[in-house]
Amino acid sequence: MTMATAMGISACGVSLQWTNPNSYSSGKGCKYAGQSVRALPIRILTVGKKRLPGVQLLVDEYIAKLKSYCHVDDVQIRSNPKNARNAMAQVDDEDIAVINLITYNDWVVMLDERGLDLSSEQLAELLGDAGNTAASRLSFCIGGPYGHGQRVRKRANVSIKLSSMVLNHQIALVVLMEQIYRSWTILKGQKYHH
Repeated sequence: MTMATAMGISACGVSLQWTNPNSYSSGKGCKYAGQSVRALPIRILTVGKKRLPGVQLLVDEYIAKLKSYCHVDDVQIRSNPKNARNAMAQVDDEDIAVINLITYNDWVVMLDERGLDLSSEQLAELLGDAGNTAASRLSFCIGGPYGHGQRVRKRANVSIKLSSMVLNHQIALVVLMEQIYRSWTILKGQKYHH
C-alpha cells in the first residue's frame, strides 16, 4: 500500500480523506470525543473456517452492544473456497471472494500485521474520519491463513494491525470487535463498559 492510499487519495471516485496517523492524539483523547459523528454501517469480512461457538457468542454480544452506535454485518467467507492445492491459488480465490463483496463506495480497512499500529483513540479517530467521507459503508477485511491477496491490498484505503504478532482470524475478529466497540464509546465520550 502506498502512502497516498493510506492518506486517503480517491479510490474508485469516492473522496476518502484520512488524516496522517502520526498527527493523531497520542492516547490523551480523541479529536471527535463527544461530538456528533456520522456512523457508517460496518461490515466485517472474515476469511476462515467455521467459528468456535464461544467466538461466535462473543461476536454476537459485540454486535448487540454496537447496535446503539451503528449497524454491523458479520460476513464469513470460507477459507480456500475452490479447494486449491497450493497457497497462492488459495489466496487468489479468497481474494476474489472478498473483493466481490466490496462496493465502489466502501471505505476499506485491511487488517495486516504490517499495517499501521493505532491506539484505541486513533482507531476512534479513523472511524470518525471515515464518517466524514462520501463512503456509504466501512468494511474491515480479515484475511485467511495466508493473508490477503493483491486485489484487496490495492483496494484497501488503509491497512492497520491489531498486533505485531500474527493472529488467528477468530482471535483477530474478537479483538477487532472489542476495539470497534471501545472506539465508539470514546467517540461518544462515554466510559468503556466491559
